[in-house]
Amino acid sequence: MNDRTRLLESLMDRFQGVPREAVLKEDLLRTGIAFAEAALSDNLDGAVKPKSYFIFSFDQQPLAKLGEAATRRPPEEIALTGGPYGLRRTIVSVRVNPGSPYRVGRDEDGELRLAVDDRPLADVTLPPMPEYYRHTLANGKTVMETAPTIQWGYLIYLTVLRLCQYFGAKEECQFCDINHNWRQHKQASRPYPGIKPVEDVLEALTLIDEFDTARASHAYTLTGGSVTSRVDGLEEADFYGRYAEAIEARFPGRWIGKVVAQALPREAVQRYRDYGISIYHPNYEVWDKRLFSIICPGKERYVGREEWHRRILDAAEVFGPRHVIPNFVAGVEMARPHGFAGVEAAIASTVEGLDYFMSRGITPRFTTWCPEPATPLGRDNPDGAPLEYHVRLLQAYRETLEKHGLRPPPGYGRPGAGNAVFSVSSFMDVLAPEEAAVPA
Repeated sequence: MNDRTRLLESLMDRFQGVPREAVLKEDLLRTGIAFAEAALSDNLDGAVKPKSYFIFSFDQQPLAKLGEAATRRPPEEIALTGGPYGLRRTIVSVRVNPGSPYRVGRDEDGELRLAVDDRPLADVTLPPMPEYYRHTLANGKTVMETAPTIQWGYLIYLTVLRLCQYFGAKEECQFCDINHNWRQHKQASRPYPGIKPVEDVLEALTLIDEFDTARASHAYTLTGGSVTSRVDGLEEADFYGRYAEAIEARFPGRWIGKVVAQALPREAVQRYRDYGISIYHPNYEVWDKRLFSIICPGKERYVGREEWHRRILDAAEVFGPRHVIPNFVAGVEMARPHGFAGVEAAIASTVEGLDYFMSRGITPRFTTWCPEPATPLGRDNPDGAPLEYHVRLLQAYRETLEKHGLRPPPGYGRPGAGNAVFSVSSFMDVLAPEEAAVPA
């Protein structure tokens, strides 16, 4: 038995209340996956939906070091089933790492398998190319570039501003590579515009609405970099809000409208609601006061941690607590040189934040930290946080949600192992399943 298998199985044994699927998924998200050439997509010319790089790189090497995966994109996500752990269907976002012990390739029968150090772990299904990706806008732009879908087609991800005005070492969040990702795609001569015109977004959504005959898409997210001054002459709420206003006017009620943006003053948050947004994600990134000022220097400088939290509570009065869902980046609490040295202290800090919000009816969610190499935290912590941290966080998250009598947050599909489609963490995989005819 290799070291990675021992690590997985020891945590599966110690934390039997956490689904095995979630333990493996968290390790894949924090470690990344290597792909054999036979497991790569043929970009938009093949039968597999390729990775869209919808906001961050979510890779553990820069494009220039991905080899064949830089020209033939890996799939957007993978679905895992079976194997020695009898996995229920588990959707995992693809984070490419050529040096990962996890590898997707084809066996002697030509079937796709996930293996760890050559030990088979699971059968692999790749996401099929959606029909709407096969059609282009009138100006030749692709739907994948303009309005990619993730979470196995559940969510349309509209990164309408691909640059952040928190810029440079003294302002950028220390885990975030949004600005670097824009630069590397431009250097590779990939189509990657900084601002997406409203008309392009509407045209792409028209194609999705027409060709998504199975109605797999249930929500859209509007997001991008933070705006500290103006973009196109507009402040942040009005810049992002104009897209929501146009979408809701053209497609009333077709999708759940979400926005991931800064924690803005109450009057700006009200404008989001007036524009037609249903769910607001004012991400607080990390709970600890000292770490917030170090890891999110721009947010500390322009807003400040206490004011950020106060604005989240104000937003709950505008949208209702259930519809305010701030994200944090799970694992950065332990990033060297400033983070917690032990798992116990890191979990205690994070749970303090969960209690703070959940006691007020607000349900945070989290993304599993991907240590991207162009970021300060990724450079100094290429292995990310320990897997034990992620597994214990899943357990603590579920316990805290249950303690406060809250349901899974809306806009993420059905919860439960085998049901969940949220692909960048396992928080939905560990929650109790709910019977529902249509994803929430």
